[in-house]
Amino acid sequence: MLSENITFPAEWYPQSGVQLTWPHKQTDWAPILNEVTSCFVRIAKEILKQECLLIVCTDEKEVQRQLGKVDYSRVLFREMETNDTWARDHGGISVFEDGVPTLYDFVFNGWGLKFPANHDNLINRKLVENDTFAEGVVPLSLIPIVLEGGSIESDGQGTLLTTVECLSSPNRNEYLSKEQLEVHLKEIFGLKRILWLESGYLAGDDTDSHIDTLARFCDADTIAYVQCTEEEDEHFAELSLMEEQLKSFRTATGQPYRLIPLPMADKVEWNGERLPATYANFLIINGAVLVPFYDSPKDEVAKAALQQAFPDREIIGINCLPLIKQHGSLHCITMQYPEGFLNIKEK
Repeated sequence: MLSENITFPAEWYPQSGVQLTWPHKQTDWAPILNEVTSCFVRIAKEILKQECLLIVCTDEKEVQRQLGKVDYSRVLFREMETNDTWARDHGGISVFEDGVPTLYDFVFNGWGLKFPANHDNLINRKLVENDTFAEGVVPLSLIPIVLEGGSIESDGQGTLLTTVECLSSPNRNEYLSKEQLEVHLKEIFGLKRILWLESGYLAGDDTDSHIDTLARFCDADTIAYVQCTEEEDEHFAELSLMEEQLKSFRTATGQPYRLIPLPMADKVEWNGERLPATYANFLIINGAVLVPFYDSPKDEVAKAALQQAFPDREIIGINCLPLIKQHGSLHCITMQYPEGFLNIKEK
């Protein structure tokens, strides 16, 4: 039985480190492995400037060769089989229950049975078995619920932001209504309320509208979101409806949210398909925010907007064109762990 005193920390809570699940020849990255590995290396090195790094991989020596000279005292390697690299969705989700660091392991079923996930669904269990987490961290396996980290946003104060499209998709939690899901989520995460977005999508998105592609908490009173201003764009109607709903939301104190629009990324296509490029897929780390760039003039517009949202953090752009060739971006390949979670010396 879960305690009534559960806190689901926001992403800006001080972190011990970030998990990356490294690409290899047996993943869908095989045709562009060198290209995507260079992107992972850049992200890894930016993370290591601020905090520790947990790397799940099939071959530690090969990853070290790719990383080159870094401070390996801040890197925790764990070797195991993996299907893919999307740590946001197969990674553990961190909460505090009665102040005790607790790691939730939900079912990961390949975004609604779309892709193989037999290895990825076991990653958290294997990390626990291999002494990855600090003494005192309690692992909890929440078997009945299918949930990916990219589908939920916490403000750290009892409010969750999510989408109806994802959590209610038939191949995830088909036997639970939206109302039943809300009851479960409130209990699991100690929530006071849930804000459900009913509109919004990106072409080429395999996740059924993960919230981290559309709208993100920047603090308890601020939401950054994707804004589409071009009527001829296929996203215009849906994202306009999403924008109107965001304007109708109120903070816990009853005030309108401070809304920071992010530009709709320029159309990016590969093999004739539009890819889900989005600036909302940023990662907050200690002292910085890593933002996906797409080799577009809009990159700097997004960077400036996020600097308004995070005036005390450095905003760092990273070219993520390789990542979206597999329909995800920067936030999707990472999972942060709050202070005190990883079994590694924090500096």
